[in-house]
Amino acid sequence: MCDLSHHHDPQARQFGFLVEAPEIRALIDETRRLMREVPDHAARVEALKPAFSRLLAADGWLPDAFAQPDTTSGMGGGIGQYALYRDEAGELCLFSLVVPPGAATPVHDHLAWGIIGVYRGEQLDTTYARLDDGADAGRASLRVTSEHVAPTGSFYTLLPPDGDIHFVKTLSAEPSVSIHLLANDTACVWRHRFDPDAGKIGRAHV
Repeated sequence: MCDLSHHHDPQARQFGFLVEAPEIRALIDETRRLMREVPDHAARVEALKPAFSRLLAADGWLPDAFAQPDTTSGMGGGIGQYALYRDEAGELCLFSLVVPPGAATPVHDHLAWGIIGVYRGEQLDTTYARLDDGADAGRASLRVTSEHVAPTGSFYTLLPPDGDIHFVKTLSAEPSVSIHLLANDTACVWRHRFDPDAGKIGRAHV
């Protein structure tokens, strides 16, 4: 059963455009076109950057309810996650992630190519490389490969396995809001949650 706990609007449809906005439709249409026409993941993500930049630069399309911290979230720290679009086939989703000032997500992976952009606020993004071969499902050896400050309007790409494991922390005085476009359905995928210091790995919807 998919975890739809971050669909806080009781009137929201289960699939399709959970937020109706021309900017969202334009991005999803362009993404679908490129999925048909560009087979290489890296080339497709590169081609998506102009459309994603236009979404980040536009004002007024994200409802306030989808940009608020969530004290009931299973991620803790008041972090909120809100679906904006979900493909019924599980091949594409768009969601907002709200991280309060000073809070940080768990270290996690995505298991899909995609793009993450900062719509409001400022984040510190810390990315890891996995050093082990994954033979032990409960253990993982990680090392930090990069740290960079991501201000409003900036974005970074996901191309597993490189750069797919990270966490973000809000640096701004206001909550950061990032927009995630992923080639899966985050509500229906058990991804991995890592504890780098202990070398442990678990499952989590993050």
